[in-house]
Amino acid sequence: MPSVVGLLEERERGARQRVEVLREEADRVLAELRDAELFWERFVTAREVLVEVLAGPGGGADVEETAVPVAENAAPTPTPKGGRVPGSVVPVRSEGVEVSSLSPDYQRGRRTNSRSGHRAASVTSDHLQ
Repeated sequence: MPSVVGLLEERERGARQRVEVLREEADRVLAELRDAELFWERFVTAREVLVEVLAGPGGGADVEETAVPVAENAAPTPTPKGGRVPGSVVPVRSEGVEVSSLSPDYQRGRRTNSRSGHRAASVTSDHLQ
């Protein structure tokens, strides 16, 4: 008959091995995520450069970046570390656009504001100048 301490040590070894396997898997996933973020950031940079080039010497008066509504069943857009993407566009609030089309950081901000009783204010172009 095995001892109680021996049984506990055997289970502890199994748990420790499981933790080591999961840590290795997490490291692999994080490395893959870093690679995917870098790949994605290349497209973001390319889009920003394209907008600048199309804007030409006039400063972009005739080039306008617009938001496109996201389908309800669309996969969420990945967010790079830091949560902010330079030049990213927040979808225009309109009928049928769900909160899920916002980045995770904006969704978190909306949840925080709704819990504290604040309502999201409408912002017009006058506020931005």
